[in-house]
Amino acid sequence: MSHTLVLGLGNTLLGDEGVGVYAVQRLEQALADARGVRCLDGGTLSFTLAGPIEDCHRLVVIDAAELHEEPGSTRVFEGEEMDRHVGAGGKRSVHEVSLADLLAIACLAGRLPDQRALIGIQPEFVDWSDTPTAAGLRGIETACTLALDLIRRWEQPDAA
Repeated sequence: MSHTLVLGLGNTLLGDEGVGVYAVQRLEQALADARGVRCLDGGTLSFTLAGPIEDCHRLVVIDAAELHEEPGSTRVFEGEEMDRHVGAGGKRSVHEVSLADLLAIACLAGRLPDQRALIGIQPEFVDWSDTPTAAGLRGIETACTLALDLIRRWEQPDAA
């Protein structure tokens, strides 16, 4: 069955570093009745995520990212633009290399989803805190809207 994986990444003990996890938790509720969509808390990544990434047909990753913009700003990197951003070290957290590695593993296996996107949220505060900042919360809301829009667009028959 063709399905979409929405993967939230981050460490919820480091303030805005956890925005991807918080976003996927909200999306789980919004997408509870959606067929063919799976939400997954990827935490700080591990190679165990290679399987779910290879098994999906569409991939949305939500994560804190260095966008060089105002805190809470969001940006969508789609397809090869996502690959370039992740490969260029567009993230300042410790798990950035693992995401690049996971995408490389899927590519080498010939199972990198054609439809893939990273929704990056510019963090304001990345240090010990178990809650995101107000800017991080704004970014989470925007990222959720962007993810839902992507999923709807990709579900259109002419989306390729």
